[in-house]
Amino acid sequence: MTARTRSLVIDTDTASDDAVALIMALNHPQHVVRALTIVAGNVPLEYAVRNALITTDLLGRADVPVYRGIAKPILRPLESAQHVHGPDGMSEAALMEPAREPEETHAVQALLEIAAAEPGRHVLVTLGPLTNIAAALMIDPDLLTRFDHTFMMIGAADGNGNVSPTGEYNAWADPEAAALVFAAPGRKTMIGWDVSRKYAVIRPDEDARMRALGRLGEFASDINRAVYDFATELSGTPGYDFPDPVSMAVALDESLITESDDRHMLVSVSGDTRGQTFADYRHPLKDANVRVVTAVDEAAFKQQLFAALTESPA
Repeated sequence: MTARTRSLVIDTDTASDDAVALIMALNHPQHVVRALTIVAGNVPLEYAVRNALITTDLLGRADVPVYRGIAKPILRPLESAQHVHGPDGMSEAALMEPAREPEETHAVQALLEIAAAEPGRHVLVTLGPLTNIAAALMIDPDLLTRFDHTFMMIGAADGNGNVSPTGEYNAWADPEAAALVFAAPGRKTMIGWDVSRKYAVIRPDEDARMRALGRLGEFASDINRAVYDFATELSGTPGYDFPDPVSMAVALDESLITESDDRHMLVSVSGDTRGQTFADYRHPLKDANVRVVTAVDEAAFKQQLFAALTESPA
């Protein structure tokens, strides 16, 4: 690694937009991916593992270990988002089956071992429910302090949800896990669904541009067909949004952030507000526990996205 290279550990419930985020990380010239840890969320665990392996195979990256994690939230049954991403999480696109198996080590154990053996050497990026991370925190409460920073695609700073009126899916799917992670010590940044909805919508002309980039662009477009249909028919957006890719873009290049502030963030775990992420502004003010991103440079994000889908891995 060069002095400018950063290393990532990525925890993901791999479905269509997660796969695009993985390509962005794996193809970034100044980052390496140390490991992928997989959690159930968008799809049941075995589909999420399959999709991570397919994506690394696509890039010829069998060197990146993939670890199978936890198959359900801490206290709840899994409620997937297959109605958004398709039954397999990849819009049932015609894809090659994985050429390898995941590692034998469990994802939670891998997180603990990497953090303990290589403290301060990696950035943690979470793209799904925080079940794996919370489970690791129960064993090592200082886990996140052993990572240089944790970037989380979770929540919604403006209080608008995509599963319920106020609940964003990753927080809603396992709110108890999210609450544990938010409360844990360590430097954390939240990039919520509000950022994706405002700054990461892929319009039809941009989808066509993506397809024209070649093999990776076609893959990214094909696996997001179900999301496109869901978003345009049910959400009313002028295209489909990319929450995981925009979160990954911020983790890869923090200069994309144009607005953020530090807040003491909490997560609702019950009732109609399950999965709502909100700040406690009561006096005396509590110490901030999360940097909350509220705006990014849309043009710079899309430039990074298209570059990743154009370039081949080194």
